[in-house]
Amino acid sequence: MNKKISVSLALTIAIIAMTVTFSVTMILARQIFDQTIPSVQEKESMYSKLAELDKYVRANYYGDIQDATLFDMISYGYVLGTGDRNATYYTAKQYTELLEVQSGNIVGVGVDVVKDTSGYARITQIYAGSPAEELGLQVGGFITAIDGADVKNLTRDNVLTRLQGESGTQVALSYMSPDSETMEYTVIRSKYVIPSVEYQMMEDSIGYIKIIQFDSTTITQFSKAANDLTEQGATALVFDVRGNAGGLLSAAVDCIDLLVPKGDIVWAEYKTGERTLMGESDESSVDLPMVVLVDGQTASSAELFAESLRQFSGAQLVGQKTYGKGTIQAEPHRMSDGSAVVITVAKMITANGESFDGTGLAVDIEVAPDTNTDAGAPLTSDPQVSRALAAAKLLTGASSGSESTSGSTSTGDSAPASDSTAEGTASSASGEE
Repeated sequence: MNKKISVSLALTIAIIAMTVTFSVTMILARQIFDQTIPSVQEKESMYSKLAELDKYVRANYYGDIQDATLFDMISYGYVLGTGDRNATYYTAKQYTELLEVQSGNIVGVGVDVVKDTSGYARITQIYAGSPAEELGLQVGGFITAIDGADVKNLTRDNVLTRLQGESGTQVALSYMSPDSETMEYTVIRSKYVIPSVEYQMMEDSIGYIKIIQFDSTTITQFSKAANDLTEQGATALVFDVRGNAGGLLSAAVDCIDLLVPKGDIVWAEYKTGERTLMGESDESSVDLPMVVLVDGQTASSAELFAESLRQFSGAQLVGQKTYGKGTIQAEPHRMSDGSAVVITVAKMITANGESFDGTGLAVDIEVAPDTNTDAGAPLTSDPQVSRALAAAKLLTGASSGSESTSGSTSTGDSAPASDSTAEGTASSASGEE
């Protein structure tokens, strides 16, 4: 009798357990269903609208549709529609070119330019081993047309994009030399290397290091520059990140680490409010007075570099207020067709817990640029560089305060915190600007 009761009880318990399990499963499934259906309905609505548009256009459009171009344009539009001003969609070709840029290798003509007041593209740099160097193009000369297109109608980025292309392809250039002699060239694009760092010893043993961009080659070149200058007896260092739009966050962190004492350099703050440490420095540092040259085009990782040197090492910022891009973008997500997308995933938080996104960095010493300075002129003829050298000399104690009064001054307070966006996971946050 007792045995039968035990079996019955066991069966009852099993049935109750199954019933509870089934009920809990159904409740959870219903919750998931309720959360999923709106999302599915939204996506169905989006795809239905796109399908409706595509059906109508294909049935009635007079011209031919290139599907590859159409899909790229749809992707461009999607990224644009997110409202992320720092998001970028790359076609397969553009992504390949991006990888070449980040590795320091470029295929093109071999010049850097700015849009001159004339509207033409004034050459500011000729890269070693490039077609431009072989042709004898000169710094200070002008590119007036590319493949017949008047440069006056193009932005600087458009100009650089048209100059780049596949190795062995041709591009037609209309060129005007600094003494106004005009020439026509057919240039065969080839690979050349863009240095990310340039340096020299200036007057009074002040070391000068220009960081053009932060890429995978930067830390090696930067380390060599800093070591060479300190071994030559530099008494102070001037870093020039004017026009530096950023690049790889990890590269900037490596350069900062080389200079500053131990501490947390940068945090990523996600939209959930969670923060993840993205870079820190070790105990080694360079114990020299520092000055950083910045301007309105100094952005992202370059701004972090400048502000970190100010916070950790008391560096003075000279020039003009920076751009104010304090967000972190994920590493490019490569699509199945070779294209890629970059989106903003986090806000950049500096060592003191603040953000410069949307506000930029205020300088300690404000100096306006001389727009009439010739691109090939000596560095010391640049008023911003001259003022930075004076500030560095003052920091070393080699000159009196009266020598550094040129240029108006402003407070060196870091920019206040502001709203921004955030990067998905710490492991995918590389920081690209």
